[in-house]
Formats: sequence, C-alpha cells, structure tokens
Amino acid sequence: MLVLITYDVNTETPAGKSRLRKVAKQCVNYGRRVQNSVFECILDHAQCAVLKATLTEMIDPEVDSLRFYYLGNKYQAKVEHIGVDRGISSDQVLIL
Repeated sequence: MLVLITYDVNTETPAGKSRLRKVAKQCVNYGRRVQNSVFECILDHAQCAVLKATLTEMIDPEVDSLRFYYLGNKYQAKVEHIGVDRGISSDQVLIL
C-alpha cells in the first residue's frame, strides 16, 4: 500500500536538528522524498507498523508531529502530480 508520511520537527534546538536528520534518514530507508518533509512509501502492514513505531519513538510529541496518510493499493488514481518530479516512482524497478 502507498503511505504518505509527513513530519514537522522543531529545529530550534540542537536536539531538534538531530531528530530531524534521524526522521528523514529513516524515511529515506522506506520510500522516496517527494517534498522536504514528505515521503511516499510502498509498505506492507508489517513494514508500516515498524516504521510508525520507530518514527514515534524518535520524535518529541510535545513539539514535533507526524502524519500518516494510508492511500492503499489503488493509489495511482488518488495521486496527481504537477511540476518537477523527484526521480523515479517508489513502485518502479531501479536497475543499477
């Protein structure tokens, strides 16, 4: 299923800047960045649960936020893109 993950991490402190890097790095491991704090991730339910738990532990819920949008398996009709695209789609095959 396609999961859109967005986050807002308070970076007013060095600890916040560190949290931001950790959250972004974890999201890169599971999907592709489509905007600065927005990732598209193709995940199964187990991967989604693990990623959600990991990110939840990383943030400070008093000043940071996470949002998960579950677009399901038929997401192609639910996503419209206009403008510059950042690389290949997360569901396409990449051969190196």
